[in-house]
Amino acid sequence: MAKRTITPRSEDYSQWYVDVVLQAQMADYAPVKGCMVIRPNGYAIWEKMQAALDGMFKETGHQNAYFPLLIPESFLHKEAEHVEGFSPECAVVTHGGGKPLEEPLVIRPTSETIIWAMYKKWIDSHRDLPLLYNQWANVVRWEMRTRLFLRTTEFLWQEGHTAHATEEEAEEETLRMLGIYRKFAEEYMAMPVICGRKTEKEKFAGAVRTYCIEAMMQDGRALQVGTSHNLGQNFAKAFDVTFQDEQGQRQYVYATSWGASTRLIGGVIMTHSDDDGLVVPPRLAPLPVVIVPIWPKEELRPTVLEGIDKITRDWRDLKFHVDAREGYKPGFKYNEWEIRGVPIRVEVGPRDLEKEQVVFVRRDNGEKIFVPASEARAKIDEVLNAIQTNLFENARKRMEDRTVVIDNYEEMKRLNEENSGFFWAHWCGDRACENRLQEETKATIRCLPFDQRKEPGKCLLCGKPSSERVLMAKAY
Repeated sequence: MAKRTITPRSEDYSQWYVDVVLQAQMADYAPVKGCMVIRPNGYAIWEKMQAALDGMFKETGHQNAYFPLLIPESFLHKEAEHVEGFSPECAVVTHGGGKPLEEPLVIRPTSETIIWAMYKKWIDSHRDLPLLYNQWANVVRWEMRTRLFLRTTEFLWQEGHTAHATEEEAEEETLRMLGIYRKFAEEYMAMPVICGRKTEKEKFAGAVRTYCIEAMMQDGRALQVGTSHNLGQNFAKAFDVTFQDEQGQRQYVYATSWGASTRLIGGVIMTHSDDDGLVVPPRLAPLPVVIVPIWPKEELRPTVLEGIDKITRDWRDLKFHVDAREGYKPGFKYNEWEIRGVPIRVEVGPRDLEKEQVVFVRRDNGEKIFVPASEARAKIDEVLNAIQTNLFENARKRMEDRTVVIDNYEEMKRLNEENSGFFWAHWCGDRACENRLQEETKATIRCLPFDQRKEPGKCLLCGKPSSERVLMAKAY
């Protein structure tokens, strides 16, 4: 069999990404334009992500529920800003059972409207609050330009929707969930992120404030990895959701929503993978270890496999796979598992058995490690932790190296065109300057970061006074 090739990142980054997704058998194009089929290799990573995030949500008191896929079209019109933001992306069902529907149904682009229609039935007293619900679901947004995992017409995600008695509680919840996304990105995805607040232009349709985490991909572009929205009382007012407070007065409920999607998988690919294929952080790897037996002669096959069985007899707490396929040379198998991004490959041949050793090969840097067979199980945990740390540190250094503090617009445009990256720049707060930035550079203001010190300066675009720097970048 011919070795499959992946377009080098330096030659065509976009094609490299598609090659990795397809050749690692993560996903494939569906018959419906803009949609994808998530293959088992990709879905297994999503399951790992789901398990980690779901545990974090439940630790903070959230419960899972499920709401309908179809939403009455009239619901979307109840919150004007919300419908304006989502109307171009909506898919609408007009017929059912062979007949026109009395009211068209929108396939959910997000679920705030139908959830708040239900919350009106469930909330009456301050004793009913807070409601802390999350759902794992699919949504449909009619995208013009799609890319596997990063932006598809239909995608999988989780969306949290909570109801609170006070604005302070809602704000606390919004920031708490942003913190969970940051923890997940950094500790599981090995992806450093910048936390901040979106501008009025970039905030979620219907939100009072939107917060986000932004990561840098290998090509210097930003990827919004998760968002958390303080919705204030906008949806409560739209759906007339009130509660009786402790003084007996009727008050509108405060709301939040927050979500992360299968674009996280695209983020993992673009943060860590290389020209040999997928690289998966160990904490998200469905298969942490693969063992490739080596038998120079067919008669040695049983001996090698028996030796592997003895070595791995006590590995019951570890998921691993022995690739004992016949008719494939070890080199082909190495290439296969490299493309799929398995963190550790273990090679075992007759000479290794004689020396009572195994050979580890790290996927992140290709390092070979000779390990006594009796110490292999303990060494696996050590190496997996080292890989996780190394991937994070490599991504952090890349972000640092491609982040520039800049005060000259022409210089920013030149650097942005040549190399992309993150730019810390002053902005006056004027929407006209924000629009001009996007029109002239294709970069946007990604967020007003939490950790930026107040610093007087001049707007990068117009020269008016500015009190702090914002994060600018091209983005996916």
